[in-house]
Amino acid sequence: MIHLDTARLLLVAGAAFLAAAANAIGGGGTLISFPALLLLGFPALTANVTNTVGLLPGYAGGSLAYRAELSVQRRRVLFLGPISVVGAVGGAILLTRTSNAVFAAVVPWLILLACALLLLQPVVTSRVRTRRPEREQHRSPALIVVQFLGGVYGAFFGAGLGVMMLAVLGLFIRDDLQRINALKGMMALIINVVAAIYFAFFGPVSWLAAAIMLPAGAVGGFAGVSLARRMRPAILRTVVVVFGVAFALHQLLT
Repeated sequence: MIHLDTARLLLVAGAAFLAAAANAIGGGGTLISFPALLLLGFPALTANVTNTVGLLPGYAGGSLAYRAELSVQRRRVLFLGPISVVGAVGGAILLTRTSNAVFAAVVPWLILLACALLLLQPVVTSRVRTRRPEREQHRSPALIVVQFLGGVYGAFFGAGLGVMMLAVLGLFIRDDLQRINALKGMMALIINVVAAIYFAFFGPVSWLAAAIMLPAGAVGGFAGVSLARRMRPAILRTVVVVFGVAFALHQLLT
């Protein structure tokens, strides 16, 4: 049982706020909140499922703030949403079947993968978007497969999911970046809702930490969208990647 005094509770709340804001801006927020929970002494599996539950309102807050951009994408949401649900169920089941020791061993590598995705996202998106066929939109078979795998990954770990989906959706859907970012946020919300419901019944959630993260994440998600409309993502990307790589190396070397 992890003792959470006032200082640790404030750390949890601050990490949740920053993580939800980062997710709304472009992704990578889990690289802030998940390591924070690990540093407080939570086992890797507990930290992961608690992080999923605690950040849920952040995704909801981001989607609420993006409601204007989402209102013109109902067909995309209705088509890609069920695919995300199926993938998320598979990922959640896979995670709860994984031992804490095994998950802890792969966590640094998952974090490094997420950091790589965060670094490569603008390059991949800018290069491929210019070559994308006009007709290739949200019903592309390749996008269906990748979105399913994104649901699996998002429920299993989630760090870098937003970055991954932003890049993938940008490859197949020709639209304004803010609308693609809004669609990414809605798909991430769907995946995390499914995973959180599953973890609430079958995962080792720290409900005290989650209760602190829930309101902080909601405020952070809403605030993040406002920043996303005027902030240069490169600044946030650099900070998150440096933090994530440092933490992964610390985990590998200790």
